[in-house]
Amino acid sequence: DDMPTAKQLADIGYKTFSTSMMLLTVYGGYLCSVRAYHFFQRRSSRRQAAEEQKTSGVL
Repeated sequence: DDMPTAKQLADIGYKTFSTSMMLLTVYGGYLCSVRAYHFFQRRSSRRQAAEEQKTSGVL
């Protein structure tokens, strides 16, 4: 019979596991960077709006 041996199964399982962990890590890093990007963008746009209000208030 050409059933995979326990070692082959363990090998496949380990490869699958490590690949999925790598993908999860990459995806998690992507999510974090997107969140940080939006956070900083929101902060800078808020600062710009505050500056504009100040200058228009002066005028």
